[in-house]
Amino acid sequence: MDCISDGKEVYIGSVMQHIEEAGIHSGDSACSLPPVNLTQEMIEKVEQQTKTIALGLGVVGLMNVQYAIYQDEIYLIEVNPRASRTVPFVSKATGMPLAKVATRVMMGESLVSSLEYYDKYDIVEESNGLRRPKLKGHVSVKEAVFPFHKLYGADLVLSPEMKSTGEVMGISSNFGVSFAKAQLSAGNKIPTDGGTCFLSFVDADKEYAAEIGRGLVKHGFKLVATKGTQEVLSDARIACERVLKISEGRPNIEDSMKNDEITMAINTSDNNTSKKDAVVIRQEVLRRNIPYFTTLSAARALILALDEMGDGSWSSSTAIQDFLV
Repeated sequence: MDCISDGKEVYIGSVMQHIEEAGIHSGDSACSLPPVNLTQEMIEKVEQQTKTIALGLGVVGLMNVQYAIYQDEIYLIEVNPRASRTVPFVSKATGMPLAKVATRVMMGESLVSSLEYYDKYDIVEESNGLRRPKLKGHVSVKEAVFPFHKLYGADLVLSPEMKSTGEVMGISSNFGVSFAKAQLSAGNKIPTDGGTCFLSFVDADKEYAAEIGRGLVKHGFKLVATKGTQEVLSDARIACERVLKISEGRPNIEDSMKNDEITMAINTSDNNTSKKDAVVIRQEVLRRNIPYFTTLSAARALILALDEMGDGSWSSSTAIQDFLV
């Protein structure tokens, strides 16, 4: 959540939903504005809690709040009474220059007068005692940009430690295309003409392997996987060829990548994953510039993107102003 308060009124700059779940640094997580799958009731609860916090703390200017939602319960992670790194993204996505409005508020103007100029552009709406951006049916996705290609030997697995050095944004009329555009802008182009996708899921994610596998097969991908993931897919009657781990002999997954046999890779990990194989695989992905995804949530977003990319029209260029006015 990004918001602006003058101590009496609150403007909800955005409600964003991170693609990666809790445990990945927010700066490294892709996020969607508006949320992908939160109910309107949950969004309104988050907005009202944010208002209560801002007024209770007496914030004058920008405030950022991070929440976790688990089993329909809202948990507060942190409150930052300052601008966050998402302010530029939110400003682009909604057409509201949050830094400019917040500066006027901090200089003593009321929130209402600071927003008055933008009302004529029909980008502000008011309900339930809150002002918020009036979205025109578009979806914006922020994706982090990482320096892994420039740091030889770096491990691209995401963690609570922030690793990104920049951000990009994709915008369209639906989440799938916006996610695809954001990936393309970040240098992680999603292949649309099939090929071979390598899968390796950590044990905690294996129950979702069939869901991801079916989505990939539907879009023309051949699947290869390490033993544990391959067995899960085979049990679900999904065609998948087994490939050896690096420690299991030759030819193995590293050889397949070096031979340009792998089009895309999904390799999830956790703190218990053996670094002997997993790190080498991820480093080879970087060397070969193979599109990659390292979290289950990103893999699910990938399937949604593929669902929307079939006819090729997704790649057409549209001015950002066309979504905002």
